[in-house]
Amino acid sequence: MYEEWASRLDGAVVWTRSPGRAEPGAPDPVRPVLPDGCMDLLWSGGRLYVAGPDTHAYVPGGQAAHWAGVRFAPGVAPALLGVPAHELRDRRVDLAELWPAAEARRLAARVAGAGDPVRALEEVALRRAAEAPEPDPLMRAVARSLDGGASVAGTADALALSARQLHRRSLDAFGYGPKTLARVLRLQRALSHVRGGTSYATAALAAGCADQAHLAREMRALAGTTLSAYVASANSETPSPSGSSTTA
Repeated sequence: MYEEWASRLDGAVVWTRSPGRAEPGAPDPVRPVLPDGCMDLLWSGGRLYVAGPDTHAYVPGGQAAHWAGVRFAPGVAPALLGVPAHELRDRRVDLAELWPAAEARRLAARVAGAGDPVRALEEVALRRAAEAPEPDPLMRAVARSLDGGASVAGTADALALSARQLHRRSLDAFGYGPKTLARVLRLQRALSHVRGGTSYATAALAAGCADQAHLAREMRALAGTTLSAYVASANSETPSPSGSSTTA
């Protein structure tokens, strides 16, 4: 079962996932996580992890497990973590690899020992955000522009950035260049429409794809699956309180 809700940290989402009910003797399904332009602070099995930005679907290894996470908006996490996003691209790493090991263990113990580990995990993110430098406001503007459907060239012009500057700063903020970020955000917009019951063709046009075939190609390239398979998987999830399903 997957649930998510808005975090007290601006633009972030808190989420939990617990194993669902499988048929007797059958393994619980482990569903892929699709690229969304975000990075997550994760907690599972008494340890803290960081999920970097994905360029393709990520399939967790092993059996499904209990997880909690704070998903940061695109461009936010590198300032909190103190690590450029491109160094974590397509990776899941123990927090102890990024921060002093003693501090990572202390924070993990705090979350594990809390009456509400999910709330405690959010508190870790909030405290870190209060102490860390502010995320690059220009890169947050880039993410908003691209998520609104603007072109990469139009975004660069509007923010007075050269193509080279935009690409370099995007690597640090998002983990990949602006063209990849635009594709990922466009796919997520389309999937949001699809989850709401919109037809594939209408969802493709609303998100900024040329047509349904274009959306299908992007789904294959970025998510490694088909729209029909995605819908079947999303519909099998237990809806969150907000009425949405997982973005994975």
